Amino acid sequence: MAKSTTEQLKCIRDEIIGLEESPLYSYRTENGYYPVIGQGSHEAEIMCVGEAPGETEAKKGIPFCGAAGRVLDELLSEVGLSREDIYITNLLKDRPPSNRDPRPEEIELYAPFLDRQMYVLRPRVILALGRFSAEYLMKRYGNPDKVTGITKMHGQEYAAAADDFSFTLIPLFHPAAALYDSSKRETLIEDMKHAAQVAKG
Repeated sequence: MAKSTTEQLKCIRDEIIGLEESPLYSYRTENGYYPVIGQGSHEAEIMCVGEAPGETEAKKGIPFCGAAGRVLDELLSEVGLSREDIYITNLLKDRPPSNRDPRPEEIELYAPFLDRQMYVLRPRVILALGRFSAEYLMKRYGNPDKVTGITKMHGQEYAAAADDFSFTLIPLFHPAAALYDSSKRETLIEDMKHAAQVAKG
């Protein structure tokens, strides 16, 4: 008997919780952090994929619940959506020390969990928030020759597919960028509006 969506996601969650081979596992346990698996609708047309949890996220086990999360909530509100309408996760499921960039070996270890989440939920549109998630998804799902900087890729639609699963990939600036550069905020709003229209078909 096939497992339900919820049961499949719980299996992924349990594997991540027990991922002792991760170089970030001891950092998680020593600091009393939680892995940040994902949150949102299991029927979502849109999935947002960030890069890695920050300290606030790791303390609560909830994706995008800090300052960047407030920006994301505001972006969603601009297009008539909320967290309950989408699914939010990250490329890495554990926080890197000092919020440093994800390392290649960490991406290699954690990315298969993201792949499985995508296959279980099968969203119509995936928003890659930031350059690391954008590069991974572009390379993994059929667009390796189109990888450039996030400044050029943001807001563009890319047809993406693997096996029997296809979706539209739209890279966006990471919401945290709007905290440091107010001009990015308007760009993010426009890109989010575009993504919402694509999701509606």
